[in-house]
Amino acid sequence: MGATESVPETSVHEFTVKDCNGKEVCLEMYKGKVLLIVNVASKCGFTETNYTQLTDLYQKHRDKDFEILAFPCNQFLRQEPGSDQQIKDFACQRFKAEYPVFQKVRVNGPDAAPLYKFLKASKPGLFGSRIKWNFTKFLVDKNGKVINRYATATTPFAFEKDILKALEEVPNLQKDTPKASEEVPDLLKDTPKAPESE
Repeated sequence: MGATESVPETSVHEFTVKDCNGKEVCLEMYKGKVLLIVNVASKCGFTETNYTQLTDLYQKHRDKDFEILAFPCNQFLRQEPGSDQQIKDFACQRFKAEYPVFQKVRVNGPDAAPLYKFLKASKPGLFGSRIKWNFTKFLVDKNGKVINRYATATTPFAFEKDILKALEEVPNLQKDTPKASEEVPDLLKDTPKAPESE
């Protein structure tokens, strides 16, 4: 039931999904960005907290190469019954979501979206790979690899530090030039070092 399915893909960037208008979107366009991928629902007890905090996080970090990808799903007590456009309108009007809200998907079972098969295979949950409920969140690094998976009850603010850490992962080469002490040629490595206190 919760067995991890093997998938050939190695990165989120290898997938193509559909936006709420049915237009194909290649996730390769998000290369170099930290992603938070969430299965959302409009009529869930966790909707208010998650949508509110997702919007706040997006506003705070969107200019630092952070993106949220929301995938509506109606598999959990039919808590996302609307059309794709109704779902997008709900997120954008009620919660001021400016991040993309994609076409409704299935996250479990044989008809699960290929992206979700990959996410679950990359980071199984505590009791198997199956998505347990709405608002399961996957944090993905700038290379499209899954860093972590967060359960429904874990609010977005609770792992903001993980997002910040992921945003710093790829160093800015201009800022992080090697120090002189790191560039010592091999022939000088055996010479005594000067005292480190300056």
